[in-house]
Amino acid sequence: MVTITYRDADIELDEDVYDPAEDSYLLADVAIDVAQDGMSVLEVGAGTGFVSAVLQTNVGVDLVATEISPFAAECAKRNGVVVIRADMFGCFRSGTKFDLILFNPPYLPTAEDEKVPGWLNYAFDGGVDGREAVNRFFEEVTPFLSNGGIILMLISSLTGMDEVKMRMLKQGLEVEICNIDRDCFFEELIVLKGTLKASDQL
Repeated sequence: MVTITYRDADIELDEDVYDPAEDSYLLADVAIDVAQDGMSVLEVGAGTGFVSAVLQTNVGVDLVATEISPFAAECAKRNGVVVIRADMFGCFRSGTKFDLILFNPPYLPTAEDEKVPGWLNYAFDGGVDGREAVNRFFEEVTPFLSNGGIILMLISSLTGMDEVKMRMLKQGLEVEICNIDRDCFFEELIVLKGTLKASDQL
């Protein structure tokens, strides 16, 4: 096992789980900037638990995560994250609310011959346009946001930022760009922030 340290959090990695990369670091940094002590936080698709572990090390949040891969869920638990093995929001009762929801989806367009075997494919496969998981997320997320609740989502310039922003606006979210990493070789990484207005609460 390999352990890395970032912003005072020690994260154990696993060969069967997607390793934290530039996207993970960017989302963790933005989450620390946005989160406040006492917030109820959900990370959807926690992977190794990197983002959640870094956030809860630096901010006094009440955090839970979901993760579909059994290997990733166990890895995140070893990293001190409370994880429920579930697909997105399927484990939560109606009426469950979060102040902040984090999501680093599989965001790259993925052809059939680009899929990888096993559970790891869930971390990479964004579908034909890179928005398959993104669209599902926005179909389900709004009822789980508290009044004024915030979403932080990391996408790539290859995902189609305008299309994602339009989807967020249709869900009643006020949208802003929190951060852009332009240092990647073939893409830009973008953290979008969506805030639910109280009048749009479902």
